Amino acid sequence: MTLGTIGLLSTLVVGACAVQDPFAERVTADCVDLDSRTSGGEYLVVDDDRCDDRTGHYYGSRGAYAWYYGGARRGGRVTAGTTVRPGGARITSRSGKVIQRGGFGGRGRGGG
Repeated sequence: MTLGTIGLLSTLVVGACAVQDPFAERVTADCVDLDSRTSGGEYLVVDDDRCDDRTGHYYGSRGAYAWYYGGARRGGRVTAGTTVRPGGARITSRSGKVIQRGGFGGRGRGGG
C-alpha cells in the first residue's frame, strides 16, 4: 500500500465512525434523584442540569443524581427503566438535550 492509500483509508474509517446511525435505537432519558426511589421503584425527576454528561451521575452535597433511561413517566416520577446507559442508542432527554448520539462510537455531549 502506498502512503496515499493509507491516508485515504484512514479518512474513510474516521468518517464512518463519525456518522450517526439513522437506524440506532432511540431512547428517552430523565435525570432522577437516586435517593428518592420508592418501594414501587419510582424515582423523582429533577432538572437535566443536575446530571453529569461525562459519567451519567452526579454526587453533590444535596444528593445523588443519574440519567434514567427508557422509563415511563407519570407526573414528576418515572419507573420501568434503567440507570444503565444503553450502548449504540441515540439518547435524548425529554427536554431535547442530546446525551448520546448513537451509532458506532457515538458518544456526544450536546446542549439543549
